Amino acid sequence: MTIHITQQLPIPSHFDPAKVGEVWRVPYQQRAAEAKAWAVQHHISLAAEDRERICLLAIDVQNTFCIPGFELFVGGRSGRGAVEDNVRLCEFIYRNLGLITEITPTMDTHTAMQIFHPIFWVNKAGDHPTPAATMITLEEVQQGVWKVNPTVAYSLTQGDYSALQRHALHYTRRLTEDGKYPLTIWPYHSMLGGIGHALVSAVEEAMFFHCIARSSQTNFEIKGSNPLTENYSVLRPEVLEGAEGEAIAQKNTVLIQELLNFDKIIIAGQAKSHCVAWTIDDLLTEIQKVNPKLTRKVYLLEDCTSPVVVPGVIDFTEQAEAAFQRFANAGMNIVKSTDSFI
Repeated sequence: MTIHITQQLPIPSHFDPAKVGEVWRVPYQQRAAEAKAWAVQHHISLAAEDRERICLLAIDVQNTFCIPGFELFVGGRSGRGAVEDNVRLCEFIYRNLGLITEITPTMDTHTAMQIFHPIFWVNKAGDHPTPAATMITLEEVQQGVWKVNPTVAYSLTQGDYSALQRHALHYTRRLTEDGKYPLTIWPYHSMLGGIGHALVSAVEEAMFFHCIARSSQTNFEIKGSNPLTENYSVLRPEVLEGAEGEAIAQKNTVLIQELLNFDKIIIAGQAKSHCVAWTIDDLLTEIQKVNPKLTRKVYLLEDCTSPVVVPGVIDFTEQAEAAFQRFANAGMNIVKSTDSFI
């Protein structure tokens, strides 16, 4: 007879909250053996046997956003936001190991020559925009305050610079017309092949432990590699078509359907004001197309996410809170990681 766990579990002794803000190597083989033994000790069933299928969508829990000193550390107003969020996220995973069916971490994935990185743009003096402090508007592109850096055309459009200029004008116009954030120039971050791209070590370890204990493969979702559009949401890029109406990107219809097939969807990660909010917003749009009542199966871990705050430069806290209030008004559940809801 299979025993199905319905109560919260203890947190394994290997978890050290003091190390969540650090980068280190996960001892996979050791953790795999421990996870197997943990499953036996606590009568944890296989994920395939779950009566209620629950997905944890962990958005961009990567070093670049979550480790102090890295490129886009999300400190929130406390200055320690993402680190504290991830302590709670790891504890949530361990406590609910026998209940979470599948974990889907998204992986923001970039190269240098992308539309939101400094190298893509120059002003009349040939200088690149200052990252995190520059938002490029439609009017600035129209007036030539910012233009595409001619040197990137070789790598992105086989030397067709005019095509990139047309795209820049089209892109900023679409952001304006769709009510999106202006094009923000970010520091180089989540660089493919770099240490910033990796999951936070403690979170990776918790996900790996879950994978082995429950025989449920972690479902990694790559996003953000298209050089011609931003991709805050894992469900769709900011702009889907080019200046001539041609498709340059598409919605992640496979993941959308996978999420909607779960009985509960739990969402955490970084940053609350950007990739988290945009993903939830897109999920809400898809839910409303199918059945608005499905919003009730979405749970937002408000204590496992923080907004982008750069002291003295930008503070997206109010926008993040407004977005979460809108999601709650639509029927989604705003919860804490310590609440009993699964």
